[in-house]
Amino acid sequence: MAKIFETALYPYRRHPDQDAPAPVRHPVIVVGAGPVGLTAAIDLGLHGVPVVVLDDNDRVSTGSRAICFAKRPLEIFDRLGCGQQMVEKGVVWNVGRAFAGEKQVYEFNLLPEGGHRRPAFINLQQYHVEQMLLDRLRELQAEGAPIELRGKSRVSAIGTHPDHVTIEIDTPEGSYDLEAEWLIACDGAGSPTRRMLGLDFVGRVFEDNFLIADVTMQADFPTERWFWFDPPFNPDQSALLHKQPDGVWRIDLQLGWDIDKEVEKRPENVIPRIRAMLGEEVDFALEWVSVYTFQCRRMERFRHGRVIFAGDSAHQVSPFGARGANSGIQDADNLIWKLKLVLDGAAPDALLDSYDAERVYGAEENILNSTRSTDFITPKSEISRIFRDAALHLSERHAFARPFVNSGRLSVPCTYDGSALNTPDALPDGPARTRPGSPCPDAEIAGGFLLDRLGGRFTLLAIGVDATPVEAGDIPLDLITLASEGALLDRYGRGLYLIRPDQHIAARWPGFDETAIREALSRATGNTP
Repeated sequence: MAKIFETALYPYRRHPDQDAPAPVRHPVIVVGAGPVGLTAAIDLGLHGVPVVVLDDNDRVSTGSRAICFAKRPLEIFDRLGCGQQMVEKGVVWNVGRAFAGEKQVYEFNLLPEGGHRRPAFINLQQYHVEQMLLDRLRELQAEGAPIELRGKSRVSAIGTHPDHVTIEIDTPEGSYDLEAEWLIACDGAGSPTRRMLGLDFVGRVFEDNFLIADVTMQADFPTERWFWFDPPFNPDQSALLHKQPDGVWRIDLQLGWDIDKEVEKRPENVIPRIRAMLGEEVDFALEWVSVYTFQCRRMERFRHGRVIFAGDSAHQVSPFGARGANSGIQDADNLIWKLKLVLDGAAPDALLDSYDAERVYGAEENILNSTRSTDFITPKSEISRIFRDAALHLSERHAFARPFVNSGRLSVPCTYDGSALNTPDALPDGPARTRPGSPCPDAEIAGGFLLDRLGGRFTLLAIGVDATPVEAGDIPLDLITLASEGALLDRYGRGLYLIRPDQHIAARWPGFDETAIREALSRATGNTP
């Protein structure tokens, strides 16, 4: 049976747009059908916004690529209608261990508190994620959602204008032109869109290379994240082991800087490295091999007029920390509700500048954490190595040293402190984790979980206080009233919360004030200068 990444899932078909006498204009065109592009397209379809997705391929990604999907993206996938399938297929894990040589020096649990629907992480190959997103996209198409996916459609030229973008597309039957009111570039780290617009990254490329090997094997390693510093099977380097579905395991091995990448990827060189790690008695087979270089870089701005960048096309970080795909999915979550309001005329297009500001802030946070992880894993000076080795030695017996051990600070959602969309906190004594700008933490409530009730629209969440519906003109505003008890009391206290469509908190108050609510909603939609 062919693997899904070997099968054409959205093959090329001629479209009437190719025979139109003049370029057809679409409200939104997404370039790239990876996890970020598909997430954006599904979200647009759920909002009723017509969208065309263009991809130069016709199938899901080869190899597992991104494998760690964090709690926050899983919550986003829940809102899009495909989170449960991913969790059922994925390998759920919360525990990680770090080793120095053969000794365990550190253990962590990423989800120590209960009352959350989703785990801290699942491991799930990117091709499975893309397949499930494609299945969800097709479900929505069958229900009448205005989503088109065009395979073997490579964008070869882009022209920018004040009110639209022109796009030239190459297909197996020749080229044709389209126009878009808005173009979302989700075309990966080597983004042709970015290159065609003459844009580039700023940041660091680290002088180190890592081998990724996905192997199939039957092994009794626990479902945990294991990371080694200076292991006997890869001396003076590092290694990582992760379990994936279908009997596949991810192995990362640090190689050093002065290598020939193509030579290192040859099976005759990879297999001895893996055998030294797993032992002679373990039978395994290579499924996918790649070599990558640490990079912590981003575009200076993610919005360029009518072209908006998301995911790896906008920013890159090292894989340790699982901040790449997870951050890109949060890009789409941040962007689409804002674009919907702009297209509807309910918000000025300046609202999209807040996408740039908030997600650049998120990218900077990811780059900072990723750079620190990289510097700890691969010290660049003798004093850095002394510090690293001392932290590893002390952490085995002393708790104070364990926070210094950095094998990749794992992805957590960004809090948009200082966002122009936030209203100053009117509940300053409330829990810090639910201040304005924060993502809503989940909590178990009567009949289910809180986050299942939020998202996609603005919501007034009244917890232990009285509130009445507020008419907000062109912007739907739901009202949910809950008792303040249990985990909800601990995480939110008592008060009134204005929740954005992406489940981030825009404002909070001790009680109901209709004027304050209207003002906060105006600010959160960019309608307040």
